[in-house]
Amino acid sequence: MDTFEINLQLPDLWQQEAMRQLRQGKDVVVHAPTGAGKTYIFELLMEAGFNRRAVFTVPTRALANDKLLEWRERGWDVGIATGDLAENLDARVIVATLETQKSKFLKRLGPALFVIDEYQMLGDSVRGLSYELALALLPPSTQLLLLSGSVGNPEHVVEWLQRIGRDAVLVSHEERPVPQEEVFLDALPGQVPGKITGYWPRLLARALMADLGPVLVFAPQRKGAEQLARMFAAAYPVENPLVLTPEQKQLAGPRLAKMLARRVVYHHSGLSYRQRAGLVEPLAKAGQLRIVVATTGLASGINFSMRSVLVSDREYRVSNFYAEVRPDELLQMFGRAGRRGLDEIGYILVAPERPRLMDARPLYLKRSRRVDWPSLLGVMHGAVEQGRAPFEEAIEACQRLFSVEQIPLGVERSLETGARACGLWVDGERASFAQPDVVEMRNSRGEWERKPEAPVEATLGEVLVWRKGRWRGALEFSSALDGIGEGNFCRLPGKKGRRFYGREVPVGNRDPENPERVQIVRPLRRKLRENEIPVRRFVTEKEFREKIVPLVPSVYGGG
Repeated sequence: MDTFEINLQLPDLWQQEAMRQLRQGKDVVVHAPTGAGKTYIFELLMEAGFNRRAVFTVPTRALANDKLLEWRERGWDVGIATGDLAENLDARVIVATLETQKSKFLKRLGPALFVIDEYQMLGDSVRGLSYELALALLPPSTQLLLLSGSVGNPEHVVEWLQRIGRDAVLVSHEERPVPQEEVFLDALPGQVPGKITGYWPRLLARALMADLGPVLVFAPQRKGAEQLARMFAAAYPVENPLVLTPEQKQLAGPRLAKMLARRVVYHHSGLSYRQRAGLVEPLAKAGQLRIVVATTGLASGINFSMRSVLVSDREYRVSNFYAEVRPDELLQMFGRAGRRGLDEIGYILVAPERPRLMDARPLYLKRSRRVDWPSLLGVMHGAVEQGRAPFEEAIEACQRLFSVEQIPLGVERSLETGARACGLWVDGERASFAQPDVVEMRNSRGEWERKPEAPVEATLGEVLVWRKGRWRGALEFSSALDGIGEGNFCRLPGKKGRRFYGREVPVGNRDPENPERVQIVRPLRRKLRENEIPVRRFVTEKEFREKIVPLVPSVYGGG
């Protein structure tokens, strides 16, 4: 008798409840831990024969590309819209970043189903407004599915949707598929072999010796993730190397294949989708890897879990500034500890002065700022195009936002009294016909004069600002350099003890073997070549001072 193996995945009760509510036409807000299977609800709905148009939005372009290829491999009709890529936009399912859909919801247009994965983006200080406007302005005919495990007040989101007339329900599931506990690495027993060197390799060796592997390590940025992975691969002996097929070796490439043979790998958006989803993730799911080092930016999009999770650092550098991983992002990372069906417990590995489980918490959503005028103007423009009253649309849009705070626009009285006899709604419109706008500026003598029609070019060192009752040089204040120029912020000595600020960039290093030669630093060489200026790596000091230094201000945009 022939035997057949059938792999049947049955939805959990909370997933079945979400499906039932969606089939009844309700908007569904899903709150469940990371790795519990929130996206599976959407996939179940599509597989069950949902034949109308759906837009599935994700926070990043890398996630959109991953979903596109994953669902196409299942045979779905899928398109993509991410700002830099637009393909097959007539497909039944569109994977998109939310901002690409902005022009449609400003016109009150929408698909049959609109999905927001990781809807905690509502609380983002930069992108949150776009998410909020999308939910406020989508037409009633568009059904909503919101997915997250990192929101502290999902019930408030449901109340908001109900307040603006939507039939919304909350499906909440608090129980993790695998319970978690913390393990302090420096408290684990056992002696690490002396041939294992380096802080992180010795620390993580304790976890591997205690049978807490495989381990998923999060590093803030790509470069750091690759450095850690190479460090781990070089530090640990391999008793049972991983044997890759010829196809896997070709897909990995020589450097990645060598690392995989030692059962260590990195995982970030710099890898291709096929390398991540066709090589790294299947090997991780099959338990073939000891350590995977992933970037924090891809934490929400990792399609696998491991027995233990370690967050190597919470602080990372962006340009000249330092930023921190948010508590809700930590929650997503720690959520990857524990493999469903394989582990009884998932372990959060704690290193000295590194993030702990108590540092992770859901994001309590609230409005971070008022609506901006460009978005309101977009609402009004969309209303005019469709023959609706623009001021009424703007006021209604403000009333439908997450916050109950009323935002005064200055046209409320006009809407109460109606248009003027001349057919114009507000005084500002009539005044524009009676007298043109006059823009004045205060000069250095304290007198008001008309602003010149053409701007006058001046260096930042020549600009004066009015501070504490007198005109002072702009560069006496560090805020003058916010967002301007390249290089490290610095304080420079001035005349008569006065201070002023600037930016400094390295331009060359004196050759220790030949003091008369100067090595031009790589960033400057790259900028010179971008400006089609031929340049050598080493030049004489005279050439450097006479030919290279005068070019520095122009290639760095001033200074």
